[in-house]
Amino acid sequence: MNKFSKSFSAALLAITLVSVVGCASTSRQEGTGEYVDDAVITTKVKAALFDDPVTKAYEIKVETYNNVVQLSGFVSSQNEVNRAIELARGVNGVKSVKNDMRLK
Repeated sequence: MNKFSKSFSAALLAITLVSVVGCASTSRQEGTGEYVDDAVITTKVKAALFDDPVTKAYEIKVETYNNVVQLSGFVSSQNEVNRAIELARGVNGVKSVKNDMRLK
């Protein structure tokens, strides 16, 4: 191989590695697949809260990051807090639930 071919191959390898690493997740940013998974989990948790007679879904905000669900907002009772946490934990793919809900 001549010098140009080696340089070209090295440059192509570097570009390929940067491209692959750019799609991977980091501790601060999710990859595309993880973002989609989190969006699906968020949707399922919201649906479970909406369908349950104890919880008032419009009062509870749901966010998901790396399969960890955070529930926040103002709710009327401790029973509602407990039920929301129970429903969120029951959704497939949820690793854990963080409670940031407050009683009115």
